Amino acid sequence: MGRRNRSSGSGSGSSSSSGSRPNRNTGDPAGRRRLAAGFVLLVGLSGSMMALQGGASLPMVGLVTAGGLLAGGALVWYLAWIVS
Repeated sequence: MGRRNRSSGSGSGSSSSSGSRPNRNTGDPAGRRRLAAGFVLLVGLSGSMMALQGGASLPMVGLVTAGGLLAGGALVWYLAWIVS
């Protein structure tokens, strides 16, 4: 049936007593850059693969790839903006 929220108890969880958000920017910055680049490539190349499967011309595939890379970059920027 219904699940209970594990954090709804006495309040003795892993959060600090001051109520501030944990710093999510700790970690490997090179790893975050690789992950972001992989995400941008995934979005860009998926659009080009769909265009190729749809029988688009080579210039159109190039435009779709450029648009997909631009959209992937915008998505990574937005995700980094809302997380920080």
